[in-house]
Amino acid sequence: MGLRKKMHREAEVSTDSLNDIMFFLLLFFLILSTMVSPNAMKVNLPSSKANKPIDNNKKPIHLAVTKERKYFVNSKEVDFGNLETLLLENIAGKTEPVIVLHIDKDLVYQDFIDVMQIGDRLKCKMVCATAPSNSQQ
Repeated sequence: MGLRKKMHREAEVSTDSLNDIMFFLLLFFLILSTMVSPNAMKVNLPSSKANKPIDNNKKPIHLAVTKERKYFVNSKEVDFGNLETLLLENIAGKTEPVIVLHIDKDLVYQDFIDVMQIGDRLKCKMVCATAPSNSQQ
């Protein structure tokens, strides 16, 4: 009997293009993650221990003050004279407006007080953003 074994071919999945796809996905998520930042101003924040996080569903207003005393409301530069007017426009219609202060730690205390007085006149809840401290307590 002349029975011969039939040649069996193994199924093979080509993974050559998967490297390209993974690279493009990685690149996409890296670019996307830089755009998600709520406050793009580079401010040297003071450090503190974490208490409790802010509820981001309330959409807080981010107010940044750089070392050069430049004021930014939601990443939009504004003069100090127009700061109260712009904040008033941003809190219009909000029941409990929250302003997150990103104030550089090298500024004098009076700069912090000036911004806090504006928030007090507008009856806003003000929260000071800090960088997490390195010490474990």
